[in-house]
Amino acid sequence: MVESVSLQTATELIEAAEERAREIDNPMVITVANSEGNLVAQHRMDGAWLASVSISRNKAYTAAALETPTHELAAPSEPGNSLYGLQTTDEGRIVIFGGGYPLERDGEIVGTIGVSGGAVSQDRDVAEAGVDRWNELAE
Repeated sequence: MVESVSLQTATELIEAAEERAREIDNPMVITVANSEGNLVAQHRMDGAWLASVSISRNKAYTAAALETPTHELAAPSEPGNSLYGLQTTDEGRIVIFGGGYPLERDGEIVGTIGVSGGAVSQDRDVAEAGVDRWNELAE
């Protein structure tokens, strides 16, 4: 059995993501969850939108629940496609736009990161800073 992401590691990922958010001058909410999508740690930067608290957590949840980056769900969820309406399921917790990523070790998802607070491209950029830090730690 693969261990879940620890609080210490979650804190390091949040710090890396927050550093990137400061670089682009956009306050964010950064969430790290375990492989089941349950909260490990969450950080709301000063000035980040209140709505981003739940959005970032739901992005992390979605990445765990569907074992995929959230941006990969947009196209299949468009009208006429196989996952149309996906975002209306699971008590509204499914997010189909970018900013949520699985964190893998030895081919297994051990956690996720979700970021919210800017345009989708900014959310992805900041989340990817956390993923990059994860990949450095996993080496």
